[in-house]
Amino acid sequence: MKQNGLNRTEKKAAAALASIFGLRMLGLFLIMPVLAIYGQTYPDYSPFLVGIAIGAYGLTQAFLQIPMGWLSDRIGRRPVILAGLAIFAIGSVVAALADTMQGVIIGRVLQGAGAIAGAVLALAADSAREEQRPKVMAVIGMGIGLSFVLALIIAPLLGGVIGMSGLFWLTAALAVGGILLMWRGMPETYQQVPSRDVLPVPKELGRLLKNMQLQRLNSGVFVLHLVLTAWFVTLPLQLVDAGLAGEHHSWLYLPTLLLSFAVMIPMMIVLLRKKKQVLGMRIAMLMLIVSLSAIAVFEGQLWGLVLSVWVFFIGFNYLEASFPALLTQHAPAGSKGSASGLYTTCQFFGAFVGGVAGGFLFQIAGAFGVMLFCVALLVCWLLFSIGLQQVSATTRLNFVTRTLTPSEARELTNALTKAPGIEEAIVIPDEGATYLKIKKDEYDATAINGIVARFQ
Repeated sequence: MKQNGLNRTEKKAAAALASIFGLRMLGLFLIMPVLAIYGQTYPDYSPFLVGIAIGAYGLTQAFLQIPMGWLSDRIGRRPVILAGLAIFAIGSVVAALADTMQGVIIGRVLQGAGAIAGAVLALAADSAREEQRPKVMAVIGMGIGLSFVLALIIAPLLGGVIGMSGLFWLTAALAVGGILLMWRGMPETYQQVPSRDVLPVPKELGRLLKNMQLQRLNSGVFVLHLVLTAWFVTLPLQLVDAGLAGEHHSWLYLPTLLLSFAVMIPMMIVLLRKKKQVLGMRIAMLMLIVSLSAIAVFEGQLWGLVLSVWVFFIGFNYLEASFPALLTQHAPAGSKGSASGLYTTCQFFGAFVGGVAGGFLFQIAGAFGVMLFCVALLVCWLLFSIGLQQVSATTRLNFVTRTLTPSEARELTNALTKAPGIEEAIVIPDEGATYLKIKKDEYDATAINGIVARFQ
């Protein structure tokens, strides 16, 4: 009898990997809400160095994300994940022992060098049956989102008690916890999915860079995380100047985040039903522009900042949740891993640029200069997104075939592309693999299985 839900092994793998990824991301996010305040205890404190320290992890993440994914295909997922967590722990210890901002920056760069996202997602795919993989990926995605929310809530509470050094020791402990979970809690898996499902393929990256639909999404996630990181260089100090003590910032973040989800989730459901995801994206972008513009108007007024934070996180959470689905719809068949690799690289590089730019502008032009810069970028992104197309809901199927000759590959490709519901078909003859991008409502499973069976 076919199981419709996750089996025991898949549940265990999903829980373990979501916890491992979540603990690591919690460690990365913990300093964002508090470094601008408690970093003033370092003798070489400056807004510019604060910005670099907040965003430094993004630089090494951006450069190493794709290579670490490739490496996991060569030597295995577990060694790469364990090594990445160990590097993250070492970076946390370096930052905890640092007595200058420059030392903290070195620690943050090392934290980012433990770039395990690709390897974790690949191991998640290895650990689940094909029809259950989206559920496992969703669990991991929820873990990442929860880690960000928890960081905003607990960092201000702990920062005033244990200081910056204590927060970095906590991140080191979280990394050790991730290593133990990986060592003892993750079930052994021996399946390995084709790298194209979750990992980048080197020869495809250049072709994807020319895909303007994907570039509109990649530029979007770059700007989104740039703006988030740049704002957190200034936001904690703006709240303090408005009369809210640093240790009480949790009481702002908690209700505004909860209220943002209360608006964002119904908004997403309605727009999904109406197949207006691109419209929803533009509405969310306008929310970011309005929220950051309002800060300049209500400068120094706590209620204005609270309202701006709420509207900002409605837009931010909507975009963060909807971008991966849009990416999947626009990624060519057989190139999801490569498209995701470029997307993630842009995301982390945006965090780095945002920290550096936010710190530099805050030092020379104050919070108003940072807000003006962020609003200008968001407007440019909004204009660039005009060409993004709404596409029908699609899904992907993979088939294993025998090793095919070039003529057999062409024959299979032609037969599949003529079948109803097939939006795109990619046949890799030397890999014995066929990748389909299909329209759910028009797909004829019996016909497609019959076509592919002739080549198996």
